[in-house]
Amino acid sequence: MIKTLRFLAITEGISYLLLAFTMILKYGWEIPEPNYVVGMAHGVLFVLYCISVLLCANKFKWSFGKTLILGLASLIPFGTFWAEKKYLRVGIV
Repeated sequence: MIKTLRFLAITEGISYLLLAFTMILKYGWEIPEPNYVVGMAHGVLFVLYCISVLLCANKFKWSFGKTLILGLASLIPFGTFWAEKKYLRVGIV
């Protein structure tokens, strides 16, 4: 379950960065199509990451603080990369 959460943290972080790039395409060069695809993928990954955080918190009896930090990390650029490194690496949980 932690491996899945780590995978989702990394892919959600990548999708966040790609979304920033596609926003430049959309508003800078008026090419909106990539934004639709990346935006949908990012939305799905975001929801899956949040659900996975809650499921892991329940299974591993994480504190409210740790759960909150891991959840809020999804809202901050590069936050999921930091959370994966600090909290989700094998042996740290």
